[in-house]
Amino acid sequence: MTISFNNALGIHQHTVGTRERNAEVISTNIAQANTPGYKSKGMDFQRALQTATSEANFGLNRTNERHIAASSNVTGDVKYRVPTQPDTGDGNTVDVDLERNLFMQNQIRHQASLDFLGGKFKNLTKAIRGE
Repeated sequence: MTISFNNALGIHQHTVGTRERNAEVISTNIAQANTPGYKSKGMDFQRALQTATSEANFGLNRTNERHIAASSNVTGDVKYRVPTQPDTGDGNTVDVDLERNLFMQNQIRHQASLDFLGGKFKNLTKAIRGE
């Protein structure tokens, strides 16, 4: 009997990579907070997660049925964020307080997904051992 990781791990295997990509986008915004003309960016998490969980491929054909099919990577749809504060005169639209809050919220959810995955792997290990 084979184990299907998609069924065993659920959506959490995809949320981890998507949360990591979202953390990169947010941390870039924080790092560029003092750069004149920098426009704050954000990622649509739901759309990125949908892309990560879909069976879409890059149009690559397998030449042998034993080859692994190419799947989509977590890229995320990064777009410019609507500013929440008035322009300070230098053209920078980063709201550092908002970015920090978004970063912490993202990290808490990332850790929750890691905890869920850890529990799933622990249960799989017990099942393999017959406990």
